[in-house]
Amino acid sequence: MAKLEPPSRKTLGSWLTNGLMIAIVAVVLAPIALTLIISFKDQQDTIRKPPVLFPCDTETDGFDLGACRWAVEGYERVLAPKPSEESLLGFALTGKMFRIYVPNTLLYASVTAIGVTLLAGMSGFAFSRYRFPGRGLMLAAILAITGVPLLTNILALYQMGILLRKSPFPFNDRVFLIVVYLGFFLPLSVWIAKGFFDTIPRDLEEAALIDGASALGALRHVTMPAALPGLAAIFLLTFVNVWNEFLAGYLLVSKNELKPVMFGLYEFLGANIINLQVVAAACVLIALPMVVVFLVARRSFLSAMVEGAVKG
Repeated sequence: MAKLEPPSRKTLGSWLTNGLMIAIVAVVLAPIALTLIISFKDQQDTIRKPPVLFPCDTETDGFDLGACRWAVEGYERVLAPKPSEESLLGFALTGKMFRIYVPNTLLYASVTAIGVTLLAGMSGFAFSRYRFPGRGLMLAAILAITGVPLLTNILALYQMGILLRKSPFPFNDRVFLIVVYLGFFLPLSVWIAKGFFDTIPRDLEEAALIDGASALGALRHVTMPAALPGLAAIFLLTFVNVWNEFLAGYLLVSKNELKPVMFGLYEFLGANIINLQVVAAACVLIALPMVVVFLVARRSFLSAMVEGAVKG
């Protein structure tokens, strides 16, 4: 009779690693799944005691899939769609969240991401290709700034905003907030860009110069196309960070109609604290665009981040 051999250490290690990864993924996804389920419940099911995970129970049976009471009340309250002849879809979203706060954040995130990508691309290329006095000190300073949280500077920025509003010079809350975002998200992006340019062989640029291209032409037609995945990753990372940022938009912008979407969610939470399905629907709708963007661009983003970190 054949004798069963005990599992090898390698096999046991693989099982433990896979089990640990599954547990981590479950812990991360559980709150997201719960929020999504709550967003499709009606008011009565969200306040039931004891609470039920799925609103599919009946008086006679504990669980009946055919009796599930899914609702879109929360999404209707957030979006507030109303008929509109001017809209191509035949309706307009009149909810404050998507009428005011989402367009504000799209503006802040787009302008900041474009600015950070351009500045980080130029700075990263310079740090990667040239040796100049003070280069090491500047890189160390940028790295040190990267580790400083925005919260530690928020009081100084808040006082700066007050002084600028009182000054005789024109002041714009939108411009001020975008400048703050640029200053906060640029240092890390410079390091990512430098690391990515380090992975591009100099031989490509030298070959272009030998073929008669100018230094600017080699940069434009050889180096920058090769660096596009890294620059796209910087743009995406900055866009998502600005989209998710709350503190600066809350404290540094004086008018509510100019504040970003995370303030809108905070305001919405205060007004609907007892309507959990409405709050959950707002959270899902705000997170959904970023989830879709990451799923679409995940391959280029991850490859760029890994390559940029190898020599960064």
